[in-house]
Amino acid sequence: MAAPTPRVLDLFAVPDDVAPLPGGSGDSVRAGDLVLSPGRDPEIAAWLHPLLARLAVRLDERPRRRNRDLRIAVPVPARDGSWVVDGWGASRYEPGTVACRDLDVLTAAGRVLHAELAVAVPERPAGLDRRDDRWAEAERLAFGPPEYAASATDRRGEPGLRSLVADLVAGLGSPAGPDQLVHGDLAGNVLIDRAGAPVVIDVSPYWRPALWAEAACVLDAVLWLGADPAVMADWSDTARRDAMCRAALFRVLSDRPCDVKAHRRALFA
Repeated sequence: MAAPTPRVLDLFAVPDDVAPLPGGSGDSVRAGDLVLSPGRDPEIAAWLHPLLARLAVRLDERPRRRNRDLRIAVPVPARDGSWVVDGWGASRYEPGTVACRDLDVLTAAGRVLHAELAVAVPERPAGLDRRDDRWAEAERLAFGPPEYAASATDRRGEPGLRSLVADLVAGLGSPAGPDQLVHGDLAGNVLIDRAGAPVVIDVSPYWRPALWAEAACVLDAVLWLGADPAVMADWSDTARRDAMCRAALFRVLSDRPCDVKAHRRALFA
């Protein structure tokens, strides 16, 4: 695991004493009162982190707030005002938190978060168009012409991937909108604090329907968090089936390599 450099520690004003943390991408470390996470895109962070910081403070200070209401880990800028230093971003450390694996809590947290984001971010952030990572590419393929998703498997070597993608494309209908800013990677990125409140971390931003983001959360929870595969039966009506198929396309096209058998078990058992 890569460690933050002395320059990163200096600019975020934390001591040279780091410890690995669970949750998120698995590469984050605690340093002083901050969580430092690698692989952050400066252009994305420049517009996303101030937005999340403002929303996090509003949620924490909301009148009549209850102890178990949703929270967001507050992004913290460096001393020079930048949000990313040598690929590392920072957020406030939340002591006593544990990773959330309960699908009901994850989906409830996602619905509240997306309701808040729909109000806080009424227009598509221009910075999303500049994303060119494999997750952004897969997300565009999942919502693009079906033949593009199929052709994306031509350069891949996983047995059965093309057939899986074809089956998912066959389940597509019309996306259940409206599009809004969503967290496309909720499963594994929600903590529970000492009071029982869900704390959202590592927001992966996309401008897509909230139902799609929820489908991705459900699929990931079944695949990796031990959620009961029976929940997939709730995604059989037209709108939810489309959302799940697009979420699955997003995952199988971004995973490198893709565990085709695991996805088939989750989606078609």
